[in-house]
Amino acid sequence: MTSEAHFEHWEADVLLKDGRVAQLRPIQETDADRFIEFYSRVSDESKYFRFFAPYPTLSAKDVKRFTSVDHDRRVAFVVTMHSAIIGVGRYDAVSDEEAEVAFLVEDAQQGRGVGQLLLEHLAQAGRERGIRRFVADVLPANARMQQIFREMGYQIQGMIEDGVQRLTFELESTDTAMSVMQAREQRAEAASIERIFKARSIAVIGASRRQDSIGQAMVRNLVLGDFGGSVYAVNSQAEAVSGLPAYKRVQDIPGEVDVAIVAVPAESVNDVVLDCAAKGVHGLIVISAGFAEEGPEGRQRQRALLGLSRSYGLRLVGPNCLGIINTAPDLQLNASLSPAMPPQGRVGFFCQSGALGTAILESVSRRGLGLSTFVSAGNRADVSGNDLLQYWQEDDATEVILLYLESIGNPRKFSRIARRVSATKPIVAVKSGRSTQGVPVGHTVARTSAPQSAVDAMFRQAGVIQVDTLDEMFDVAQLLAHQPLPRGNRIAIVGNSDAVTLIVADAAAAAGLQVAEPVSLGATAGADDFEIAIEAAIADPDTDALVAVYIPPLNTSGEEVANVLAAVGEQSDKPIVSTFLGSEGVPVLLRVPDLLGGSAGRGSVPSYAAPESAVRALARVVNYSEWAARDHGEFHLAFDHRTGDARDLVREVLKQAPRGAILSTEQVHDLLACYGIDMLPWINVHNRDEAIAAGEKLGWDVVLKAGSEHLRSRPDIAHVWRGIHSAAGMGAAWDEMTGWAGMRKDTKFFVQRSAPEGIPVSFSVTEDPLFGPLVSFGLAGAPSELLDDRSYGIPPLTDLDAEAMIRNLRSAPLLYGYRGSDPVDVDGLQDIIVRLAAMKDDLPEIAELDLEPVSVHPDGFTVLSARAKVTPSADRRGEWYVRRLSQPAPSGDTLA
Repeated sequence: MTSEAHFEHWEADVLLKDGRVAQLRPIQETDADRFIEFYSRVSDESKYFRFFAPYPTLSAKDVKRFTSVDHDRRVAFVVTMHSAIIGVGRYDAVSDEEAEVAFLVEDAQQGRGVGQLLLEHLAQAGRERGIRRFVADVLPANARMQQIFREMGYQIQGMIEDGVQRLTFELESTDTAMSVMQAREQRAEAASIERIFKARSIAVIGASRRQDSIGQAMVRNLVLGDFGGSVYAVNSQAEAVSGLPAYKRVQDIPGEVDVAIVAVPAESVNDVVLDCAAKGVHGLIVISAGFAEEGPEGRQRQRALLGLSRSYGLRLVGPNCLGIINTAPDLQLNASLSPAMPPQGRVGFFCQSGALGTAILESVSRRGLGLSTFVSAGNRADVSGNDLLQYWQEDDATEVILLYLESIGNPRKFSRIARRVSATKPIVAVKSGRSTQGVPVGHTVARTSAPQSAVDAMFRQAGVIQVDTLDEMFDVAQLLAHQPLPRGNRIAIVGNSDAVTLIVADAAAAAGLQVAEPVSLGATAGADDFEIAIEAAIADPDTDALVAVYIPPLNTSGEEVANVLAAVGEQSDKPIVSTFLGSEGVPVLLRVPDLLGGSAGRGSVPSYAAPESAVRALARVVNYSEWAARDHGEFHLAFDHRTGDARDLVREVLKQAPRGAILSTEQVHDLLACYGIDMLPWINVHNRDEAIAAGEKLGWDVVLKAGSEHLRSRPDIAHVWRGIHSAAGMGAAWDEMTGWAGMRKDTKFFVQRSAPEGIPVSFSVTEDPLFGPLVSFGLAGAPSELLDDRSYGIPPLTDLDAEAMIRNLRSAPLLYGYRGSDPVDVDGLQDIIVRLAAMKDDLPEIAELDLEPVSVHPDGFTVLSARAKVTPSADRRGEWYVRRLSQPAPSGDTLA
């Protein structure tokens, strides 16, 4: 039998429909007793539906057959909770491409999505084993099973024979199947977070009578924050805490407990998890420190905490976190260490840093921003920004999302989710460590060699508004929360200071905004003057947004001007920002009463201390508005990719070289051909006679190239001899080139047919341990490398993603016709990018693939050279096709 360890990537923590955590893994022979217990809990009807006959008990032979599989032709998975099996699914191959699939779910667990999860993961395992289709025999009366198959999004064909319905469906992952899977993922992850945010009963474990203790602070903040549910204090040494009766254990609490706040020493936390699991708690907020932030021992402690929590179906916020907040009026949940409850608002905030959390909340309150919900995730062992995005997507109370990210544990999933959420709700993100690429203490993150520009590309591709500082995040957020989105980039400026309106105009032009002639009203302008000018500017069809500047004369409060701004802001469908009295946030004078009960409502006019800050925030929002309004292209284009042939080629190479290999010229040519990319062939030559023979074989009109690495980016050394039409010409070229001082003894030469002259560009695909597949594009040569003028994309890429990668180059004008030159075949470049993205998405074993140079000209392009390296890969792209919670990074990955 194949080693169990070889299939660890099939193990997954998964979420059921109700947000509970379960475990999915390959079945093992040691599961025999668990399997018997599981089968005893299954009803006679379910057994009949599974086996088409009464099957009340299992023989020892049956148990052996069900629990012993080869993980190839016969694959079986179990779903467990608390180590007990609640569902089992399997497939048995009947040919090289077809397998019979069946599963059985405990009756008490039916309706929780166990069957869909088993089918998803079995299908992915089947794809890895070359299975192309599943068949399932189902009794016509088994409506639930038929519904599970049909809801998966596959194209299903059915026929009835001998009273049994046979369903057949192809395992190719269609857009519909992917959409169905991702919709289920979103609902389950959102449900798991909702159960924490909307907790109606909370136990504080470690509640203390000491005023300076964390447990005491948690109880105090819940009670003084006017929490709308029940608070229970758990302290084995006290009778009462802050007027509340204290219980020795969570299990002693008479009522239900939805969420437990844990503030006990780290070494005692696992005992608390077991206590909470026995009580039926849904989620844990672990404030306690002493985990991964304290080195290897703490890291192991954190792994054990996560594993134990998930094995009992619990979601975990933290450890080493500040806590969570929900400002909903009927709840008022302040389960955090912050004594200040922020005002209610439309903004959801995810913050990884516990240390910055309190300062962030104070800044939010000072600016009058208002939050719907807040999470400080600390070490981010379980609940992450991805989970919060899934929740906020459909949370009616949240219209704007803020993310303070110190690390990104699963960028590929983040990119996919953020792209979907950004289409309807703006996401503003600060990514710390941009210069150092540092990883915070306590965060487990896979190592990455990707440059910061790749991170920027991920945000840009997903429509995320990336900012550099927390202050800029709040600047953008207060505009998004209180003002409508601009419909374009044309702005008007109205102010009472010539100097400041000029500063605004300069800053706007520098940010790429179109600026109308500023209206300067003079230092003595009053409210009436502002009202006339502002209303005229807003009414102008050529204006998309307004910047108002008010610098008050001496001994003037500006209240009348503020009333004008607030009144117009409340009615305007165009955004208004201001530099009002040099204040920051939403001043009381500019606030519109908030229907949510907070301090600043829709239409309130945000003010910025510096006019440049106002313009920078407006420019960020304009860019987002343009992104949200445009078409984002198609993922699956009608390409005749021969993915199977490419996989066979890679598999054969790795069979001969298990540790990896650099592909030969012929292998690179064949690999590219599988994805419709033609490469101009070349012949390696080692001496003068071989060069002449190669020219004759290719039919002349050839070039002789020196192909060593040290010449690739050396514009001072000519390493290509063009236009060779005869043996004599080749001989002269050989003698001349081999005699150049810049040539080394190990320099390699090759002969290639001449290609049309064009602009040399380069493409590169790599497999990053953190980001997964990466595609980059740029002009070839030293200048682009020195200036870091390359664009990046994370597959899968749409056609318009590829177009954006081309346009994002600073040197892009050279491709579109610069100073009278003819535009090159940009559509061809876009075509290559999408094909390479598809190849890299399909083949994680491709560690490196470089196409350089590619000569692009008005009539097309020619791939002149390519290099590729393949290595064994543990990443089978499974996370893209099945639902799973993020796993802790391997011990070898970065943990600062």
